[in-house]
Amino acid sequence: MSSNCPGLYFDIGKKARDVLYKDYAQKPPTHFNYKCLDWMFDLSCKIEAVAPGLNTVVGCAIPSAAKVELQHLRDFAGITGGIELKTNSFGGFDPVLNFSGAVGTTLFSVGTDVGFDIATRAFSELNAGLSFNSAFLIASLNLDRLDMIKASCHYTVSPQTNTAIAAELKHRFSVNETALTIGAQHAFFPFMTVKGRISTQGMVSALVQQGLWDKLFLTIAGEVDFLSSGMIPKLGVSMAFRI
Repeated sequence: MSSNCPGLYFDIGKKARDVLYKDYAQKPPTHFNYKCLDWMFDLSCKIEAVAPGLNTVVGCAIPSAAKVELQHLRDFAGITGGIELKTNSFGGFDPVLNFSGAVGTTLFSVGTDVGFDIATRAFSELNAGLSFNSAFLIASLNLDRLDMIKASCHYTVSPQTNTAIAAELKHRFSVNETALTIGAQHAFFPFMTVKGRISTQGMVSALVQQGLWDKLFLTIAGEVDFLSSGMIPKLGVSMAFRI
């Protein structure tokens, strides 16, 4: 990637999202379950430099979605386009066309993301965002589906131990609801990372991720909703193999 490339639209706010949401074993909208067990299988493959500045991404989240995407990175711009198959309420798949772009530099970037559902002939995504990036602090502002605005920041405490804190403040206009989520991560050992987060919506979550071998990672995550009537804790286990 060029030193002047701002990255992709999905890089806007990504560092904060990784601290606050990544690996917490959240189930997708469509999933299989047996009694109290929910499961899914997520596979993605990225082929870099199929042409100068052009990457290909193929992925599937069984049983909910599959996608093919092309990424073009160049000075001051990053563009993606592709098609995704998403499950509908009838158990079939609807094709969705996706396009996103970001312009700027590694210091500041703005971008947009558009999704069009071919079956319903309606826009499924209308998003925009901007990001300010420095060596230690990353701040971003996103507007999702013209209904939710999110402001997030990510601060690197110690790169050596992968220690970082992040916060996200979001407001949904349709229901006039505001929520704040704060989280942190720390690597106690080179292959062991601990993360935690707390939300004003009453959710408290934590996880431990352990590298079993060089490319295999086991994650155990737990979550409690203190505002629910039963306050039943949830526990998730996931494994990831990265090439």
